[in-house]
Amino acid sequence: MTAADPSSPALRIVLADDSVLLREGLIRLFDEAGFETVGSFGEAESMLAKIEQLRPDLAVLDVRMPPSYRDEGVQAAITLRRRLPEVGILLLSQYVEGTYAHELLAAGNGGMGYLLKDRVASLDELTDAVTRIAAGGTVLDPQVVRELLGRRADPIASLTPREREVLELMAEGRTNAGIATRLVIGVGAVEKNVTSIFQKLGLEDSGSDHRRVLAVLTWLQR
Repeated sequence: MTAADPSSPALRIVLADDSVLLREGLIRLFDEAGFETVGSFGEAESMLAKIEQLRPDLAVLDVRMPPSYRDEGVQAAITLRRRLPEVGILLLSQYVEGTYAHELLAAGNGGMGYLLKDRVASLDELTDAVTRIAAGGTVLDPQVVRELLGRRADPIASLTPREREVLELMAEGRTNAGIATRLVIGVGAVEKNVTSIFQKLGLEDSGSDHRRVLAVLTWLQR
């Protein structure tokens, strides 16, 4: 079994997951591995409110938590990366969600991980992942990697010529109104093209502007 180095300070971990049973199970696993759980929360906002005070080495977050059960964990991870970039981030999910993995990776370099919850049943795998992420590495579940590789199969190819024009202007930083003026079309037509672009690129609605950023990243990485 992989264990924490007893000669070094214990890694400090915070947890955010709406499942009490999973949180308690993770705390026991982390304790057995020689890590210290310094905070346990049922939703992301409470964790973010305490994060500066707790100063963990790593945050473990469920992807979907209250109140909407959509992408609260991902948005909290992005906020955390902006506020405390030195803190490692491990997202846990019940399912393979390639869009969220892409969004997490787009938020920064290193110190990140995305695992399926089934992996927490193995103390060795979990301990190894936590240690690597805290050291600045990136850990992705093999199924998530396969999903990301599938998404990289030229996603731009499915766009129409007009959608490509719209996406290129989005990459220039233009608003929908600015795109409409440039292409001499209505704002409504631009909005329809933008919605279609998001759908074809597999970018789910997260209630924020992150889909627009990810769409532009996809265009720039083609």
